[in-house]
Amino acid sequence: MFVTVLKDVSAATRGSDVPADRARPTLSKLAASYRPGLSLPQGFYLRPDIFEVDLRLLEDRWTYAGHVSELAEPGQWLTSELGAESAIVARGGDGVLRAFANVCRHRGSRICVETRGAGAMFTCPYHAWTYGLDGGLRTAREMPPGFDVAGHGLSPVALKVVGGLIFVSHGANPPALGGAEDALSAMTDLYDWPNAKVAARKTYEVSANWKLVLENYHECYHCAPAHREFAVLHALARPNNRDLSPEPDPGTEFADFEAWGGTPDGLEVARVMRSPLSSGCVTGSRDGRPLAPPMGVAGARWDERCVFAELGFLSAFLAYNDHGVIYRFVPRDVLRTEMEVIWLVNGSAMEGRDYDVDALTWLWDVTSQADKLIIERNQQGVRSRAYMPGPFSLMEPGTRAYVERYVAELAREVSQDAL
Repeated sequence: MFVTVLKDVSAATRGSDVPADRARPTLSKLAASYRPGLSLPQGFYLRPDIFEVDLRLLEDRWTYAGHVSELAEPGQWLTSELGAESAIVARGGDGVLRAFANVCRHRGSRICVETRGAGAMFTCPYHAWTYGLDGGLRTAREMPPGFDVAGHGLSPVALKVVGGLIFVSHGANPPALGGAEDALSAMTDLYDWPNAKVAARKTYEVSANWKLVLENYHECYHCAPAHREFAVLHALARPNNRDLSPEPDPGTEFADFEAWGGTPDGLEVARVMRSPLSSGCVTGSRDGRPLAPPMGVAGARWDERCVFAELGFLSAFLAYNDHGVIYRFVPRDVLRTEMEVIWLVNGSAMEGRDYDVDALTWLWDVTSQADKLIIERNQQGVRSRAYMPGPFSLMEPGTRAYVERYVAELAREVSQDAL
């Protein structure tokens, strides 16, 4: 599959405004060629060398790995993959959550090959080295005298839990969260996400570069023409309904938060934004009426709004009064991205009694399928020799901020490579 993609990229760039290998601009020159207010030059969406730098950039940042309800009991674990990296997140016998690189310390084999499981130990399927839930090496057969067992435990991966949401970073020095942690915690506390549970999950494979996928998810300029179901329920689909305010709600003291500066600052990018629903609507359902039991203080109020949030470049969240939606974006190769969507409900809710899965997932399933279609059409057009960067509309400030911060981060990554 990867070889095929590379061939497709080569064919796409020949005859277009992306020069052949010997003449095309270096990554630093391409980053410098970006003009604020416009979409990215074509090479950003097609070049495998840029995709490789993208992965390094993303692996160093915080990405959503799972919800604490998935690891409620000691011995439960899940894996989270991004690029060449894979993390094991496990709850130890002492109840502590830890994350490790999914790489055996013997000769580098992957240890956990499933997405989730449970057990008292991790055993490498290659040569049967065995590790405890704390990452320590327990057994290694036929090793020479003097072998240092203590020095061959699993390599730790940075882990952070915010409001029931588990994040990992493969970087040695992940970005600081700053005020983003408090802002996201305020949202998850309001909707009681720490005590929620996963009700459903679906994965959508999109034949497009990850940046086109995320650019789409940061604007609602397309919502009225492409998402009729969403537009009926959400005021965000209309002009002038995306303003953030630091003023807190009188009853909850909950306020919007923005940490998406245009230059690298050592902090993780983040946004938490209150957004009104249409009159008479309290959730994302066909008729705007509740789908499940209320969640936390917010659900008990049944107000006509929801909250959008994001932390890092690849994780997005949406809180309704009665359920939550999590988007986990996974770049697979230069022209392929996975979108995993996870639905949360009140931790005590029972399927069939308190909620219907098909009704619960309806809005964001139909929305995700429509997004897959429009993003893939976008990628097809971007591959054309006729493509040139276009201007952002007044309804695309989020996408503009996303693109400009990405370019700044990429330029820093490239400059560090040159040192």
